Amino acid sequence: MNTSLLKLFALRIVFLMAALLMASCGRYDYDTIIRQGLIYDGSGNQPYVADLAIKSGRIAAIGDLSAQRGRVEIDAAGLAVSPGFINMLSWATVSLIHDGRSLSDIRQGVTLEVFGEGSSMGPINEKMKKRRLERQTDIKYDIPWTTLGEYLQHLEDKGISTNVASFIGATTVRIHEVGYGDRPATPEELERMQSLVRQAMEEGALGVGSSLIYAPANYAPTAELIALCEVAAEYDGMYISHMRSEGAKIFEALDELLTIARETGIRAEIYHLKSSRPANWHKLDEVIERVEAAQSQGLHITADMYNYAASSTGLNAIAPLWAQEGGHGAWVRRMQDPALRPRIRDEIAKELEAQPAEGILLVGFRNPEMRHLTGKTLAEVAAMRNADPAETAMNLVIEDDSRVQCVYFSMTEENIRKKVALPWVAFCSDAGSIAPEPPFTNSQPHPRAYGSFARLLGKYVREEQLLTLEDAIRRLTSFPASNLKIKDRGNLKEDYFADVVVFDPATITDHATFEEPHQLATGVEHVFVNGIHVLKQGEHTGALPGRFVKGPGWKESSQVTSSYR
Repeated sequence: MNTSLLKLFALRIVFLMAALLMASCGRYDYDTIIRQGLIYDGSGNQPYVADLAIKSGRIAAIGDLSAQRGRVEIDAAGLAVSPGFINMLSWATVSLIHDGRSLSDIRQGVTLEVFGEGSSMGPINEKMKKRRLERQTDIKYDIPWTTLGEYLQHLEDKGISTNVASFIGATTVRIHEVGYGDRPATPEELERMQSLVRQAMEEGALGVGSSLIYAPANYAPTAELIALCEVAAEYDGMYISHMRSEGAKIFEALDELLTIARETGIRAEIYHLKSSRPANWHKLDEVIERVEAAQSQGLHITADMYNYAASSTGLNAIAPLWAQEGGHGAWVRRMQDPALRPRIRDEIAKELEAQPAEGILLVGFRNPEMRHLTGKTLAEVAAMRNADPAETAMNLVIEDDSRVQCVYFSMTEENIRKKVALPWVAFCSDAGSIAPEPPFTNSQPHPRAYGSFARLLGKYVREEQLLTLEDAIRRLTSFPASNLKIKDRGNLKEDYFADVVVFDPATITDHATFEEPHQLATGVEHVFVNGIHVLKQGEHTGALPGRFVKGPGWKESSQVTSSYR
């Protein structure tokens, strides 16, 4: 071989080695590696230091990955790395249509919003759709869906940051077939209601949810709920309930939930476990004892909670149920009827003896002209008007043409601590996922919308040490995921979906107050949803990778796609 050929060959070798070196330098083993974080895997076990790798939306490896490279690498030394948190009761059903970022929840590490407290976004018929369009307030939106599965797919198609899942609302099913009347469903109506539940379960619903203190939900007898739960149980779904009473008749309400679980074999959960109003605070201990006795008998009974001593609902919660039969318009007309108004006033006044007007904060109005009253108590508005609080409550509903959103200071911090310590209680916000900007700032929401999960980890874990961080994370992740029968989520395990939170246990804090609720939590540094970086160094990236998470009864043959429109 002559000298020139040797030089050419040598030059090719050099170029080949350079190319291999360049390829090696550009090679990535994973999309993301989170380095040297303290891994809380969701099991409740002690944490350990390790690297975590994400690839193609899933957790690809956990361990010593020092020899591997990630396209993105995050130094998590000194930080906790956990599964994404599950909000067991979210009202982000409409807020996500307007703003898919889910900012108030993402900033706390929430990666799954669970809907369906009695009312769900489907199934809806044309009459229901018309009413919903007419009752919209600041957020205007089209309703191209009919079924619950179609709504959830609509959110995914539109683009949202968090995953979403839902129970089918027993109230929604009742309105669909029975309407707002206080009467039992006919056998034919009940059969159609069961068919609606069956369809929802096959589309991916988690089970049946009820909210039995409200009209028209309260009109449903136990037998109707059992019939709906029998269908959900066929698909391994859950029954989850805002029980018929959280106060004077809480034991009877609990007995009803246990009866439904016993007769259908369904798993059951108590929405936002509480014992409301001072005369009933002492009953919580016996409620806990009764639940644990049922558990020892083999029933699968759990609960969830928000960790504040105040609830939030409307003035309809202190109005007689009979007066609300027929829907909102019928309620307003009865309050304007001279023959009925005194009776309604007297019954509201009796409720206010147990729940004083000084403890009812007015926080949300439909009518912009009423919003100057936001942040005042019912007692303060009554004094401003030189009127009786019961009369004032009725007039506010009439003038605002809404139930008027309120905060009720009706619980005790001592009971909050008791519930936080229970190993069978998960957590929720019972609120929308919103942002500190219009239109959300047109109201003054309960601070739980911005702080529920950060408050748990900051106040009750770090400061008060009522539970360990590993148990708190278990109850925010694997525990609700297991109860809901959700696959491949809730733990940090290989091949699980990469819903991952990186936060600082020493600084995570809620800042929202009842006086100034629109304040985002701090301390969560990174959030990944389905492997996509949604929160980076505490700031939203704009990514919208959330998906419709389907329940255990989902059938591929019933798959809902964007083609439903």
